[in-house]
Amino acid sequence: MTAQAVTEQIWEGESMGVLSGYKVVEFAGIGPAPMCAMLLSDMGAEVLRLDRAEDADLGVPTDAKFNLLGRGRRSVAIDLKKPEGTEAALKLIEQADALIEGFRPGVMERLGLSPEVCMARNPRLVFGRMTGWGQEGPLANAVGHDINYIALIGALHSIGRKGEAPVPPLNLVGDFGGGGVFLALGVVSALLETQKSGKGQVIDVAMIDGAASLMAGIYGLRAAGKWTDNRGENILDTGAHYYNVYETSDGQYLSVGSIEAKFYAELLRLTGLEREELPHQNNRAEWPALTEKLAAIFKTRTLAEWNELLEGSDICYAPVLNMADAPNHPHNQERGTFVEVEGVPQPAPAPRFSRTPSAIQRPPASPGEHTEEALRDWGFDTGELEQLRGSGAIGVRTAAK
Repeated sequence: MTAQAVTEQIWEGESMGVLSGYKVVEFAGIGPAPMCAMLLSDMGAEVLRLDRAEDADLGVPTDAKFNLLGRGRRSVAIDLKKPEGTEAALKLIEQADALIEGFRPGVMERLGLSPEVCMARNPRLVFGRMTGWGQEGPLANAVGHDINYIALIGALHSIGRKGEAPVPPLNLVGDFGGGGVFLALGVVSALLETQKSGKGQVIDVAMIDGAASLMAGIYGLRAAGKWTDNRGENILDTGAHYYNVYETSDGQYLSVGSIEAKFYAELLRLTGLEREELPHQNNRAEWPALTEKLAAIFKTRTLAEWNELLEGSDICYAPVLNMADAPNHPHNQERGTFVEVEGVPQPAPAPRFSRTPSAIQRPPASPGEHTEEALRDWGFDTGELEQLRGSGAIGVRTAAK
C-alpha cells in the first residue's frame, strides 16, 4: 500500500502506525521540536499541540496547509500565563505518555510546568526538552539558530569548497538531523524503557550534541590522519574528483560518488578516461587536475544525455534535482517518496514499516483550530470548558469573515 493510500485510509477513520495508542503533548515552537512531533504523529502517535491562546485565529484566513512540520496533529490554544491554563495543561499531561517542548532553559519552570511538577502528576511521563545549547553550560541561555550550533562543533567549518567560505547546509544538520530526529529517538527510546521500569524521565536534547554525534565518522577520519581541517581537500567535501557535483552542457548538475575502487573504474570507463594514463585514484595532489578533466567531460552533454548513460550504473550517480522536479522522478514516484495533501506536495512519512505503516494523520492545523473538540476528547466536560472560556485561558478559532 502506498503512503498516499495509507494516508487516505487514516482520514477515513482507520488509525494505524507503530506508535498508535501513545499520546504526546507538544508545546508549540519552531523548527526541531515540531519536526519531532511530525515524526511521532506520522508513526501513529496522537500528538496534541498546545498553541498560545493569542495565536488562535480571530477571523483572519491562514495558510496552515503549508506548515508541513505541523501536519498530523490537532491544535489547542491555551494561555499558559493564566493559572487556569496551566492547570488545563497539567490535566492533559496527566494523560500523556510523553511531552515535548523547545523553549529556552527555565521557561517551562516559570510557567509552572517543570519536569518535577509534571512528573508529580504523571510519574511515567517522558519529558523531552529541545534546546540549541543544552540545559546547562555557559551558552545555555544564549539565543541561536542552526548555523550557530553547527559552527560550534566543527560541522560548518567542514562544509564548502577549497578557498571559499563555509556553506550552511540549509538547517538540516542542527535543527533537524541533530535536533528533531534525536528528540524523536530519545522519546521513543525512553518510552521503551518506561515499559520496563514504570518510571518516566527527562531527555535533554541539545542540537550541538546531536550535530556533534552526526560528525562522529568525520572526527574518526581526522583522528586517523585521513581528514584535514582544510576545507575542500577531503574525500566528502568536494576535494575528491570522484565525489563531487559537475555542471552539464545545459546548465544542469549531476552528482557522482565513486568512492570504492570498482565504482571508480566504472566511472573511468563510462566517461572515457580509462583510455588515459591517470594517477592513482587517491593521489590527493592530483585531485584538482582530475576534477578539471571530469568537469570538462561532463560539460560535453546535457543532463538528459548523462542520465541515459549513467543512471542505474555502478558509478554511484544521480542527477541534481530541484524541489519541483524531485517528486516527479520515476524512482520517487514508484516508491511514493512524496505525497500530496490538500494540493501541497510533501515528503511522505519515513521510515517504513511492513505491518504497521505510517501515514500523515491529518493536514496541518491552525492555532486553536481544535480547542474544544480536542479538550472534550481528552476528558474535559462542558463545565470545565465554560470555566476555561470565561477565564480567557483558552482561545477558540472563529470562522474567517
